[in-house]
Amino acid sequence: MRPAPTTGRVLVARLDSLGDVLLAGPAVRAVAETAAHVTLLVGPGGREVAGMLPGVDAVLEFTAPWVVLDPPPLDPAAVQQLVTALAAGRFDAALVLTSYHQSPLPLALLLRMAGVGWVGAASEDYPGSLLDLRHRPVEGLPEAERALQLARAAGFGSAASTSRLAVAGPRPDARPLAGDGPYVVVHPGAAVTARATTGPHARALVDALVAAGHRVVVTGGPGERTLTGAATAGAGERARDLGGRLDLREPAAVLAGARAVVAVNTGPAHLAAAVGTPVVSLFAPVVAASAWAPHGVPVVVLGDQDAPCAGTRARTCPVPGHPCLTGVAPADVVAAVARVAAPSAVEELRTEVPA
Repeated sequence: MRPAPTTGRVLVARLDSLGDVLLAGPAVRAVAETAAHVTLLVGPGGREVAGMLPGVDAVLEFTAPWVVLDPPPLDPAAVQQLVTALAAGRFDAALVLTSYHQSPLPLALLLRMAGVGWVGAASEDYPGSLLDLRHRPVEGLPEAERALQLARAAGFGSAASTSRLAVAGPRPDARPLAGDGPYVVVHPGAAVTARATTGPHARALVDALVAAGHRVVVTGGPGERTLTGAATAGAGERARDLGGRLDLREPAAVLAGARAVVAVNTGPAHLAAAVGTPVVSLFAPVVAASAWAPHGVPVVVLGDQDAPCAGTRARTCPVPGHPCLTGVAPADVVAAVARVAAPSAVEELRTEVPA
């Protein structure tokens, strides 16, 4: 393996979702420990969260048809624009971060066309001359650890490099958004519907938390207002619906101010971990919790991890009634919130996820 030039201009790529970009943060920080300049290449809508990661100097955005959900047809003009931008960046090295089921080779080819002299990635497929480092990650690692392992294999970072998630930059005051006093956040929705819970179940969770004495703030994106409205419908003034009302730095502030976050497997669960808030993860097993549960904070995973959909990467739940999540009892969520929010949780419960 030809060693990477670790002190020059380095591109790090993570071309999928907001949560994946957050999970790339530890690898980015490791690269930034030695590189003179770090550019992060992200997928559509990832620019703002990329700019929140410590160590990022510049951001490029590209819609990769071989990565994104509901991909558009390949646009040769857009590909050529990316190659031109990569060439203009004069990068000495590039790391292509991918999930285990994605191939880094299409982007590696474009990087070679742009004149990038050293490229590293994890790849199951024979890369020919496209990769200088064909990394073989340890199986079963949390995704943040997996990305950091690639950066270390390339020679970036140090023994002090950590896989804890982090975001930087100023955050607004959460009080005008979340209200005064302690609260728990519930985030019931996800872009992949197989990972979201239902309106009636979300309402049962909010009602149970309110009955247990918590004030609840429900968050969601612009397309999730029906779900967040259903979740808060029975709770009166003890629950606040912020569905569709927040930009990216505002959720970071709201999540940072919470005693705990109850969330399905989606980007805000990882954002909660990045701001240091413990998480009760309502985790549909279409992907492995051992890799994709929130990382680096006290976490309890709830949901049937042996459901028939386990490991299928299904986007729509194939089981009537979505029982892996709707079967989670509200009382169990209340108990899990008490566990992760307890002062002893940091020592006793760093991460509790199925293997």
